[in-house]
Amino acid sequence: MSLAEVGATLLLLVGAFFFLAGTVGLLRFPDVYTRLHALTKADNLGLGFVGAGLALSAGDLAAALEIGMVWALVLLSSSICCHLIAGAARRGGIRVWRPR
Repeated sequence: MSLAEVGATLLLLVGAFFFLAGTVGLLRFPDVYTRLHALTKADNLGLGFVGAGLALSAGDLAAALEIGMVWALVLLSSSICCHLIAGAARRGGIRVWRPR
C-alpha cells in the first residue's frame, strides 16, 4: 500500500466521521436552528475530507479539480439553503430552544 493510498483512506475515514457527527446532531439536537448548524458544518467538512481523499486517489488533475468544484458548489448551495430554511422557520414562529 502506497503512502497516497494510506492518506486517501485516512481522509475518507475522517470524512465519514464528520458525516456521522452531522447525522447524530440532526437526530439529537432540540430545534431546527441547531440541527441546521450540525448539518451544514459537519457535512460540508465531511464532504471536504471525502473529496480530498477521492482527489488524492484519482491521480488525475482534471478529476481532482472536478471534485473540488463539486465541493465548492455544495458549500455555496448548502449555506444558501440553510439560510432560507432558518429564515422560513423564524417567519413561521419557530423559536430558538432555551434550556430551562
